[in-house]
Amino acid sequence: MSRIRTFSPRRWLPIVAVLAICFALGLGAAFDGDAPQLSPRAAVAASAELRSYADVADLAMPGVVNISTDKVVELPQNHPMLDDPMLRRFFGEPEGGQDRVERSLGSGVIVSSDGYILTSAHVVEKASKVRVTINGNQEYEAVIIGQDKQTDVALIKIESGEPLPTVAIGDSKSLRIGDQVMAIGNPFGVGQTVTLGIVSAMGRAIGMMDYEDFIQTDASINPGNSGGALVDMHGELVGINTAIMSRSGGSQGIGFAIPSHMAKTVMDQLIEHGEVKRAWLGVITAQVDQTMAEALGMSRPRGVLMSEVNPDTPAEKAGLREGDIVLQVDGKDVDSISQLRNTISLAGVGHDAKLLVLRDGKERSMTVELAEMPKDLTTAAAPREARESEAGLEGVKVRELSDRVREGLEIGQDVKGVVVAEVERTSNSWHRGLRQGDVIIEVAREKCENIDDYERLSGEHPDRPVLLKVQRGNQTQLIAVPR
Repeated sequence: MSRIRTFSPRRWLPIVAVLAICFALGLGAAFDGDAPQLSPRAAVAASAELRSYADVADLAMPGVVNISTDKVVELPQNHPMLDDPMLRRFFGEPEGGQDRVERSLGSGVIVSSDGYILTSAHVVEKASKVRVTINGNQEYEAVIIGQDKQTDVALIKIESGEPLPTVAIGDSKSLRIGDQVMAIGNPFGVGQTVTLGIVSAMGRAIGMMDYEDFIQTDASINPGNSGGALVDMHGELVGINTAIMSRSGGSQGIGFAIPSHMAKTVMDQLIEHGEVKRAWLGVITAQVDQTMAEALGMSRPRGVLMSEVNPDTPAEKAGLREGDIVLQVDGKDVDSISQLRNTISLAGVGHDAKLLVLRDGKERSMTVELAEMPKDLTTAAAPREARESEAGLEGVKVRELSDRVREGLEIGQDVKGVVVAEVERTSNSWHRGLRQGDVIIEVAREKCENIDDYERLSGEHPDRPVLLKVQRGNQTQLIAVPR
């Protein structure tokens, strides 16, 4: 007959005790203050696995600063608000003329421990005084090293007397759509704030600046975030927040940042030259879409078409011809006009650019020695006989229509007017919607067929806004520009 063995607590008690002691010792080691500590980078990696972003914020936030500026705005001598006693009481009596001071807020990113700070050009544009606040309480006055309106990048510097916290510059070229990113800045002036999102798109061009290669993100970006940091999950700078697309003026999930590789290139030139020296080819380009590709006998759209090669330019000297299609620059594919312009302009003056070109259905390699872009590119690319004028609206340069301009803007010979060659972003004309490439066909309800008409009509009735009728593409619209 077999025996049935019963459970005896006394028999298992020593084993349980030993296990309990071992477990307690393990916990003690885990919480021991002398245990090895993770480095900041390792902590960032560990927190990302735990879906916490606190260590990313801790790593980057100390290097993101608040920027406030004072800008002196000159008011017109006959401004109607100066005749209103209540408004004069509110704004105060102007000193030394009809001026008042506007104050604005933005953000910036410390990129070197000796005080260099990247921000957006529009944050410090025309500022008479720039103040930087670090950690919410340390305030310094900054000097503007340089600003590049064409990319909306500016560099300022402060002197602190001690090493400053920085944000390491990361590789924006390695970003992929779907990567997580964090925006850090001072939205609406409420104080330093972080928001989280993903990379929504790369290489965006939205028509705000001359050179655009934006990172699009759904991380919340609001007024005051301009110039702040967009960082990856290693806490490294991959973009400078600069713009939003919104119908309400607040974040609607479409924000744009200047990629760090572009911002760094601009920064290096501002430090060395105080300005950006851009390279150029000297061509007029066209996008290769499906219809264009079929017309050129291509199996699919690729590259950028050279629709015109200007005389005495780097492109002409290298042998580029009208109808050539540039497929690559220095071994990298180019698929859009903006991408080609960005690549060439920041490649460096004197750089020998290696181009892969499609001509008559065959690929060939060419080398172009890039020259410095002329200061007035509009004049350099225009026929010598084309007239220009800055004598009309303030901040606006216009040029008479030529056959080349008509072809580029797809405007027929029946359209008479002057084309807008430049518009300053701070001018009333810009704020009212006038843009480069617009054709002014009427001024003050009268036909404007040439430079003489434009100068005469825009100078009449200085006491009231100028009413313009412009043609943009196939549409016309009215724009009223204040004096």
